[in-house]
Order: sequence, then structure tokens, then C-alpha cells
Amino acid sequence: MNNALDAIALSIRSLSMDAIEKANSGHPGLPLGAAELGAPLYAKILKHNPKNPDWKDRDRFVLSAGHGSMLLYSALHISGYDVSIDDIKSFRQLGSKCPGHPEYGDTPGVETTTGPLGQGISTAVGMAIAEKMLAARFNTNEHKIVDHYTYALVGEGCLMEGVSSESSSLAGHLKLGKLIVYYDENKITIDGSTDLTFTENIEERYKAYGWQVLRGSMYSFEDIERLTLEAKKDERPTLIILKSVIGQGAPTVAGKNKAHGAPLGKDGLAEAKKNLGLEGKGDFYVAEEAYAFFKKRNEELAQAEAEWNKTFEAWSKANPEKRKEWDLSFAHGGADEAIVNSVKLPEFKKDEAIATRAASKKALNEFAKALPNLVGGSADLEGPNAVGLEGISAFSPENPLGRYLYFGIREFAMGTITNGIQLHGGFRAFCATFLVFADYLRPALRLAALMKLPSIYVFTHDSIFVGEDGPTHQPIELLASLRAIPNVLVLRPADAEEAGEAWKEALLHKDGPVCLILSRQNLPVLEKSDLFWRESVKNGAYIVKDVEASACGCTLGKPDRTPDVTVLATGSEVSMAVKAASLVKDKKVRVVSVMSKERFETSPKDFKHSVLGGCKKHIRVVTAEAGVAQGWEGWTGCKCDNFSIERFGTSAPGGKVAEHLGFTAENLAKLIEK
Repeated sequence: MNNALDAIALSIRSLSMDAIEKANSGHPGLPLGAAELGAPLYAKILKHNPKNPDWKDRDRFVLSAGHGSMLLYSALHISGYDVSIDDIKSFRQLGSKCPGHPEYGDTPGVETTTGPLGQGISTAVGMAIAEKMLAARFNTNEHKIVDHYTYALVGEGCLMEGVSSESSSLAGHLKLGKLIVYYDENKITIDGSTDLTFTENIEERYKAYGWQVLRGSMYSFEDIERLTLEAKKDERPTLIILKSVIGQGAPTVAGKNKAHGAPLGKDGLAEAKKNLGLEGKGDFYVAEEAYAFFKKRNEELAQAEAEWNKTFEAWSKANPEKRKEWDLSFAHGGADEAIVNSVKLPEFKKDEAIATRAASKKALNEFAKALPNLVGGSADLEGPNAVGLEGISAFSPENPLGRYLYFGIREFAMGTITNGIQLHGGFRAFCATFLVFADYLRPALRLAALMKLPSIYVFTHDSIFVGEDGPTHQPIELLASLRAIPNVLVLRPADAEEAGEAWKEALLHKDGPVCLILSRQNLPVLEKSDLFWRESVKNGAYIVKDVEASACGCTLGKPDRTPDVTVLATGSEVSMAVKAASLVKDKKVRVVSVMSKERFETSPKDFKHSVLGGCKKHIRVVTAEAGVAQGWEGWTGCKCDNFSIERFGTSAPGGKVAEHLGFTAENLAKLIEK
């Protein structure tokens, strides 16, 4: 067996060096230094089927140190995934299955997009949570259909990033025993030795988190396999520290920081091939023993999946209700559309005033009753974010059936863990914090957007109307910055009724993350001129308050409702705009609620014209939002028509802050009257 593993490791080195050299770009240090891990991982450790990368009970492997992507691509190719030698040769080229860093959806066998260090291990924590939840729900004494591990490979960079500390701390607390992390301990970073910056005791650090910590050599197959088996015997997550040499096998760079992120160069590559016994074997060499090993091994792996399929069918016959729930849980995006559409949303009286966060909680709980796989939580803000699941217990080591997640004050980890749960499959996941803290988890949101992953991010306390907590807690720039991320759907409901529709739209959305932006302060339930607003809002906007019909000027028998001014407002500013419109006496003012700016902007032209009252070139448009105007300028003929806040707030009751900043209905009315 060791001869086959040696051949696989050698082939990983060969492919990695040549692909990086051909691309004249890449990171050879990790693939060369950790090839001996890649070999047994794919050959012996992982429960997977290269011919079916989507097998639901497969083990997951996350290359948290994503810059070492050629280790992963080489292992995928050699082990029989749909990654050809030509794909390897096109590493880092336009349209390649082998992009510079692993990208979810581009390459069979890649479980998540990695590259921003620390996010991979944190996403793996989410996957391990999902496995534990699913096992508790669906396994029976007679049939175990969920029984897999989540593995990750990290380097010093991942462990320096704060998000790894956040997520590892929570993983230890939750006793995620099916999470196994390999640490490539080469003690080198881009700048040089870790003596420069990173001298803490990793072993003691992870023990303090509640992990089992094991040590061995990267260059001992026996160590790697033995330690992995030992890890599986413990109920705690395990960190396996493997002492390694960056750039192992390449004499010109081995052990040096220059091995990290540049091709070996012609001479360095020649020296490496000579040292490894690859001279004369040609470029992109793969040992026949490696291919032969996986040809046989893949028959065994396919048989393992076939046996699982038999167990799954037997379980299905014995547990038809559980099977039905399973199928619904794995519906695309984790939320069955028919069920989502069947949920009766909470009703509110027109004279009622309620914060959209409070209305959101009512809607969330209705959906949670209908969707048992809707899971999530908040970063120590269950009450303020209003995301508690009534009558539903919290997930814990003792209660893996729980659905509410106490993330603690770990916003970044919360975002990545939510992504990991969503990536794993079987759930629709959400998380929550204050809008002003969205930047703490922004990198996780960005990766969700890159993967088009439908994670749901609930952000409450959405404006200066937070009040007394002051400018540190009053978001000004956040709405614009969230909208700036491609593939992100931002929904800011104007009242309690819209809050329910926002949750429905979030759950139906399948091709990117959703941000629900909710108010702390009470808002009136609005009278709506558009009687079919629930349909209109699917395009992002609808008419809340229309102008009075003219006595003359009818067109084709329809009364003329052409406005002089159309106000596009979002969230709490919609009711402000309605009040402002009532103060304007000499202009016909239409007020539009724009729950989703992105959807409205991409809606059909005819729809936009019908909402605006005509082409925006011929209708004066004013925008109103309690934040910077960035992104709204294209809707107005003059920047002066963007009613916005271009400075930080102050500490005082919300209404007083608004008065201090001049952000009032009266001032909006004056702007409309100009």
C-alpha cells in the first residue's frame, strides 16, 4: 500500500509543480509540503465516490488553505473525479475547472470556495453542525443513514485569522466530534518564519477550546492514518498537527518563504524533478501505480455508496414520514417552494404600529413551523434581533435535535458557519446581528455571494433611529455597502406586512444570499394604494400612496394619475414619505416603497414606468433613505433630490437624532416642494 501512496504523493507533486509553472502563477509550497497528506486522505481516509461527488453521506474535505489548490485539484484528478489532465494544464486560465483558489460549483469535489484564510475551517464547523443535526433527526436504531466526517486542512495563516479562533471555540463548546482538522505546521508565512509573528502554543490553545490535539509527521503515512483513527474515537473535535516542510522535494525553495507563492522557475523545477526522480518522465507526469490504485479503489468506493443506497431504501420503507421530511429538507435551497407559498402570514391592523423586527419574528416563526429544517440563530442578540424560535429548543451537545443556534459574540464565525450549514445540504440557515455589525461578517457574506449560496442574514437596528446607543450603533453607510456586493439581495421592508413578504421572498430566493434589514422602532402598518402589492413587491417595489385622479386628461377611459414627483423610499422612510406627501399642497406626489432596490432596478421597463408614473427622464424622482445616497444618484436628475444622511449620527433618542440631522418628514416635504 505504501508504494501506491508514494506514487500518489509523487504524482501530486508532479502535477502541482508543472501546472503552476505552466500558468506562471500559483502557490507550490503547500502542495509540495503536504502531498503525503493528500495521498492517504483520498486513497484511504475519505468516504467518497468520485463518480458521484454529491453523495449525501460522503465525507467533506475543506482546503481551508485555499492557495494550495493544486494539492486538491491533483488529488481530484488522480482519484477519478471529473477533472481531466487538460483541466490541470489549464490551471488559473479563463474558464478552467481549476481556478486559482477552489471555487464551489466550478470543480467537482470542491465543497466550498476558499482562499480568504480562516473561512474554510469555520465553514467546516458549519458542515459538522449540519451532520450532527441530520444524524439526530434521521438515524434510527435499525438504520444509520447519516454518518460522515468533515475534514479540513489549515496552515499558520488560517490559525492566525481571528475567525478561526471564533469558530474553533464554538466547535469545542459544541463537542463536534466528527470534525477533524489537519494543521500543516511548516512555520513559514509569506514574510518569513513564524518567529516574526506567531509563537503561541497552538496545542495548548486548542486544548483550551475543548479540542483533542494530536501530533505526528506529515511524511509518515502511518502517523496520518493512525492519528485519524484516534481522532474518530473522541467526542471532541480534533486538531492533528503534522510537522512539515514547505516546498518539500524542491531543493531551491524547501523550508523557505519563497516557496509559498511563486513558480519554481525553470532551474528550480529541473532541480526538483531531479531530486524527486522525475527526470525524463515528461511534464504532468502521473504514476501508473496511482491511476491503477484508484481504478480498483473506486470500485470499492462505489460499492460503499451502493450499500448505503440499500440502507437508505430500507430506511425509507420503514420510515415513510422521515423520508418525506428528508426529501423536503434537501429541496433546492433547503426550502420547498410549495410549503413556503402555503404559509399564512401574520395579519396586522392598519392602525397598529410595530417594529419590522417584531413583525419579522412572527413571520419567521410561522415559517419555522412549516419548515422543520429552518435553523439559525444570532450573535448573542436573540431578543434584540427578534429571531427566537418559539417552542423550539437550542442545538447543544446534549440536544442535537435543537434548531436554534447560540453563536455567541462571534459575528464572523456565525456568518461562515451559516454558510457551512447551507453548503452541507438538508437545511435553510439564517443568522442575525445588528446592521452596524454587518462588517464583522462581511467576508462571509461576500463568499456566500460568490458561491450564490442562499444563506439568510438578518440585520436589525437599521438606522439612526436606534437612538441613544449613538453613532457606533447607528448604521449610515451599511445599506449602500451591502448593495455593492454582487449577487446579494437586500430587502428592507417598510411595515409589518412587508416584513412577512420579505421572509417569503428570502426563502424563495435560491441564487444568492439575502439580507433582511429591519427596524428597531415601531412603524405604522400602511394603507396601500396598490391592492395587488404582494405581487408587485416581487419586482422590488410598489405604490403605497398614489396621487388623486385628475378630473380630466383620462387616457383610454382610465383616470390620469401621473405624478409631479415620485418618492422612492425604503424601510422606515416610507411612512416618513407618506407623511411628507400629505404636507405638500401644490404638487401631486406618489410614494413608492422599494423593498428591494436590486429587484426594482432589474425589473421590466414597463413595470418600472408604471411604478414611477412614466420614464424617469420625464418624472421628477426623489429618493429617501436613512443612510448615504450612494447608489441612488442614478434615479434622480439632481443629487439634491436624494434625501439622505451623509454624516454619522449622535447619541440621543431616535426622534431627536433625526431632528438634529434634519432628517424629518417636514424637511422631505420642503425638498419635494422645490
